Amino acid sequence: MPQLNRVAERRNRTLLDIVRSMMSFTELPSSFWGYALEMAAKLLNIAPSKMVPQTPYEIWHGKPASYKYLRVLGSPAYVKRLVGDKLNSRSSLCRFIGYPKEITGYYFYDPAEQKVFISRNAVFLKKDFSSDNRCDEVLIEESSEEPHHDNTISFEPSVHTDGVPILRRSTRESRAPERYGFVGLTSQLDNDPKTYGEAMSDIDSDKWLEAMKSKNRLDGFKSSLDPRRPTQRRQTCRV
Repeated sequence: MPQLNRVAERRNRTLLDIVRSMMSFTELPSSFWGYALEMAAKLLNIAPSKMVPQTPYEIWHGKPASYKYLRVLGSPAYVKRLVGDKLNSRSSLCRFIGYPKEITGYYFYDPAEQKVFISRNAVFLKKDFSSDNRCDEVLIEESSEEPHHDNTISFEPSVHTDGVPILRRSTRESRAPERYGFVGLTSQLDNDPKTYGEAMSDIDSDKWLEAMKSKNRLDGFKSSLDPRRPTQRRQTCRV
């Protein structure tokens, strides 16, 4: 019984996972799961493994298996058919569904005739598995010849120019930020004259003189002795 054998139970689960994966990428009906199960068992028998040095196929047949004939389940292919009428097509588009036993060839399914047959004269078409099958169905529906009424309501933004107030541009003069205003103000405050000579030689000497007369601060400006002239005397000037 498989329920009492852990190895057989695990192998059955692996087969079911492979079958589910292969069927999800095909357009075949679920009734073809038997062909997918036979293909999964065949792939496991020829797949190499790190646990065992030889594959089951190599042990049974005495030679390594060939992988050149492998195909993807559900792949489309044009299969040559023997028809009596000379004007009919010599091939039909079919789906690959498996490998026959002890016979060289492939199993094909013809959707038009709904028949399964064996043939080895086929040209397989490359299929892009990166795109979703549901996207292909949507494209087919859009390319149908039946009239299609679009019920989607599209909204277009309306631009009204009447009654919109015109924004007045400001006439205020823009100035750069005074990042060093404090430093400049400090430097200006430190440039006060220290002596009467500096005040009289300044550009605003008349203003300094007025300030001295009005506030009686002339005593604050006194002559000092220059150390480079030892003979000069210290004098005090008053107005």
